[in-house]
Amino acid sequence: MMPYWEWLGLEPRLGRREFLSWAAGGMLFGGLSGVMGCRALSVRPQSPDDEEAEVGRTTLIGDLTVAFGMHPIKVESVALVTGLPNTGSDPPPSPERAMLLDEMQKRGVTFPHQVLASSTTELVLVRGYLRPGIQTGDTFDIEVRVPTRSGSTSLRGGWLMETRLKELAVTAGQLGSSQIREGRVLAVAKGPVLVDPLASGEANRIKLTRGRILGGGTSLTSRPLGLVLKPDYRNVLYSAEVGNAVNRRFHTFDNGIQKGVAKPKDDEYIELVVHPRYKYNIERYMQVIRAIAVREPAARQAQRLETLSRQLLDAVTAGRAALRLEAIGKDGIPVLRRGLESADPEVRFHSAQALAYLDVAEAVPPLVAAAREEPAFRAYALAALSAMHD
Repeated sequence: MMPYWEWLGLEPRLGRREFLSWAAGGMLFGGLSGVMGCRALSVRPQSPDDEEAEVGRTTLIGDLTVAFGMHPIKVESVALVTGLPNTGSDPPPSPERAMLLDEMQKRGVTFPHQVLASSTTELVLVRGYLRPGIQTGDTFDIEVRVPTRSGSTSLRGGWLMETRLKELAVTAGQLGSSQIREGRVLAVAKGPVLVDPLASGEANRIKLTRGRILGGGTSLTSRPLGLVLKPDYRNVLYSAEVGNAVNRRFHTFDNGIQKGVAKPKDDEYIELVVHPRYKYNIERYMQVIRAIAVREPAARQAQRLETLSRQLLDAVTAGRAALRLEAIGKDGIPVLRRGLESADPEVRFHSAQALAYLDVAEAVPPLVAAAREEPAFRAYALAALSAMHD
């Protein structure tokens, strides 16, 4: 079988999974409002509850819990870019310049003022986001830009010197001045600055003085991810039951020993370990976990599979049905395979997406087609493909 990155006409220098996760992450994290406008998804009124009433309501983990730790954390710093081809400038007095000079002195840089005055260097503002579930040593993308009053004309060819990233806040100081308050160091960043290759000339100065460092940030902390029981369900029995339900569906291996991903900590919080298949799509991971049935007899599950099968073939309810079939696991695969045969592109896509996270090979061709032909699905298709084993 031809690798699907070749079907897409791509020859990534990164590993297959790293390339796809980077491509998907850039589109998903950067916002999909423009992409989603390329193809209108179904907006017909939904009535899935009518069919669910036929078999009775199955209690899902999402009925009892809310997700914890799902917001990104912005980390920032003021840093120095070197190696510029005489496109740098001497930054004017500012809190940012004072902050960088202080950092340079702490690192033992000699003649820091002369370094900043060089046309081969530039003071830059650095920003990155620690995604939900990130672990110590994981990498993430970095954004760099020059301050508003900078005289720099371009960051092309520059190298970001190592900088320590923290949570920053600007507060009002005495006599109307501003001060930068720093939190603890959460990450470090360094690497070559990539600037828009099509940008050139004074008309594109803004683009030339902004760039990215792909994978340039390294997290120094692990962010917790978990479930918090809703107030009406806060007791150790519910906590244990939710943990057991998650562990029946997901597990990892530690030194060859199978371990569940959920660990009830007390009567209201269940800690989660990120399953490797969802490392680059934590939002999907949490959606699937919250769609797991807390307890469901085999007969009830069989009835629910029939209902989900009908819902999957309707573009209006296909997305939710596919997610719940993915949450069921291997017993949902036959139903999802039938969705691949639908004439509706949304039904095929949602079915293939769920099958990819279940590591079913039949998901590859429809996801490749979606990535190539449907801009609205592209980022999600790449993320799903990156989750599959080679």
